[in-house]
Amino acid sequence: MPVTSLSRTAQTTYQDLLRLHQEERASELLGSIEERRRNGRIYLYDRFRIGTEMKSRYLGEATPELRARLARAADLKAAARERQKEMARLARLLRAEGLLTPDRDTGSLLLAFARAGLFRLGGTLVGTGAYALYQGELGVRFSSDELAQTGDIDFASFERLSVALGDRVEQEPGDILQSLKFDPVPGLLEQQVWKWRQNHGTAMVEFLTAAFGEESVKPLPALGVSAQGLNYLNYLIAGPIPAIALYRSGVLVQIPRPERFAIHKLIVADRRKGGPDHAKSRKDRAQAALLVEVLAQDRPDDLREALDDATSRGPRWRQRIDASLNLLPETRNILNRL
Repeated sequence: MPVTSLSRTAQTTYQDLLRLHQEERASELLGSIEERRRNGRIYLYDRFRIGTEMKSRYLGEATPELRARLARAADLKAAARERQKEMARLARLLRAEGLLTPDRDTGSLLLAFARAGLFRLGGTLVGTGAYALYQGELGVRFSSDELAQTGDIDFASFERLSVALGDRVEQEPGDILQSLKFDPVPGLLEQQVWKWRQNHGTAMVEFLTAAFGEESVKPLPALGVSAQGLNYLNYLIAGPIPAIALYRSGVLVQIPRPERFAIHKLIVADRRKGGPDHAKSRKDRAQAALLVEVLAQDRPDDLREALDDATSRGPRWRQRIDASLNLLPETRNILNRL
């Protein structure tokens, strides 16, 4: 596999840029922090007043890292101008190091969605758009073939989380997409729009959600869209991580964990309509093989845990993974040695 490491400078620069973007988000705190408990977890909200009305804005699950950043919100707000200059400088350094940057259409879409709160409210970038961002997360440089874009931009979220958050995007994704010259593709029911097609190109934006049996279209209230349910997606988007898309000074997004992405690609490669020789199935296997190679060296425990989780979910899961590994003997050997 044509995998080479990014320079130490690039790896450190990426992590610094990611940290600054997370601090930038924390600096936007307007009021006091409110805790809400659901199913044994604690979620944090920014509670503030607008006129005579109290508002709550979802901030994220209560991790020690998020709490620490929010505790410094006032200081972070005061340092906004210098931080923004540094973010621009770091983004320039990463482009000079050769990290992939999204095209203008994709970058402007990610930026608009981030500003609207789509990623803050549980939206996760999936597919090849997410795969490209593992360069920074894993500190590797992919070949140009591995980073070939399909033209599709996919986002996913859990229906239950979207219903439970009690918050909503600040601008509807449908309005953003239409302003960027994407037209809605109607579903079976007129109100269930979950995909948009670019009217001056071939790009497609789709919203997805986890299914557990029937793969129907479901509402995602927090994101203001409907989404196509897909089996196995619950595994992919559990415990997502922050990442930076290198558009302008960077855009803070959310992507699946790389070890889950790799194992999920083995599953969907076998599930594609058209069989294992379909072009998308071949691409799925290629992405899985490359990530397994990198993760087996740098994060073997994470990779083993992700594989064990998937194979513990039933015979159908194991059959799909095994079918893909039959076509990837080197990848199978790597996984067997974990």
